[in-house]
Amino acid sequence: MRAIILAAGIGSRLGNPRPKPLTKLSTGEMIMGRQVEYLKQVVSVDDIFVVIGFKKDLIMEEFSELTYVFNNVYDRTNTSKSLLKAMRKVRADDVIWLNGDVVFDPEVLARVVDSKTSCMAVNTASVAEEEVKYTLSSDGSINEVSKTVKNALGESVGINKIISSDVPLFIEMLERCDNNDYFERGIEFAIKSGLKIYPVDVSDVLCIEVDFTEDLEKANNELGEA
Repeated sequence: MRAIILAAGIGSRLGNPRPKPLTKLSTGEMIMGRQVEYLKQVVSVDDIFVVIGFKKDLIMEEFSELTYVFNNVYDRTNTSKSLLKAMRKVRADDVIWLNGDVVFDPEVLARVVDSKTSCMAVNTASVAEEEVKYTLSSDGSINEVSKTVKNALGESVGINKIISSDVPLFIEMLERCDNNDYFERGIEFAIKSGLKIYPVDVSDVLCIEVDFTEDLEKANNELGEA
């Protein structure tokens, strides 16, 4: 199994001059530092790939032991293209990937790893308008996934897994995405082409994607202090 952290974006909504994954939490950890420590419990450190772009040197200096993939057009592309660059490097394996701004409990990773299928961690307790949402097919697999889904059952939380047999199709679908598409667009295309991806409910444990200062405050409130 390999792991990919998407950390190329500017993250302007948080208003931080440094890359968002380097944001300090109330525990003293950086968001990405916490991610790496938990990922090392399920994959080798040599199998953690980070897609970088904005102020890439700052991330590389903090986490020199990781493997890096450079998105040289990070300011003109979205997460579908960052993920594509990394997927091309790890195409033969099961892959966990996550956005570099997700604060989560290690139980989230455990549930994703334990899944025998391609899967998406979801929160069924919230269906916010600006978040990526989903619906299900009759067999329990995800039917739709986007920010515009109607009658959604919950939200994607930015942590996902693709099993090795699904990787070639997923790469092909990411290649079809426009430059400004989120990676969920690639999942949408893949579902329409026969991919089965299932929700993994993590509503009962900490898993917060930090887009705004309010999200950071919520995460810190749940984490408490070191």
